[in-house]
Amino acid sequence: MQLSDVQEHANRLGPWAHLATTAADGAPHVVPVHPCWEGETLWAMVDEGSKKVRNLANDDRVCVHYQVSEETGFDSLVLWGTATVHIDMDTKRRLWEGVFDYDLNTFAPGGPDDSPGTAFMAIHPTRALYLKNFGMEGRDVWEG
Repeated sequence: MQLSDVQEHANRLGPWAHLATTAADGAPHVVPVHPCWEGETLWAMVDEGSKKVRNLANDDRVCVHYQVSEETGFDSLVLWGTATVHIDMDTKRRLWEGVFDYDLNTFAPGGPDDSPGTAFMAIHPTRALYLKNFGMEGRDVWEG
């Protein structure tokens, strides 16, 4: 499996995924996100002060799991990698239009220039596991 296959599976499985980070005390923290690909980077719009962002100061490793559904044959995709947070205006402006498949203004109506606290998490995948029908019909692994 290639990274392009991982991206294709992610896009087919739907827009929602669960992002896992690790708190300072080692506890897992899982939240839903709506990530989108730009090249080889998976991006998520986040709040700069959110727990998921704060957790990255302790451990930059993340795990993303795309939701399983009957509509997709109970296929599943798990992606591991590292994450960085970007608050610079160049990144905000670049990502604001054309990368995400939803209107970011819904969550940050000031747009990239007037939405304080809005940030973007870049997830740099290092490994992925694709399970067909919960793995009962096969599995593929990608290592970056």
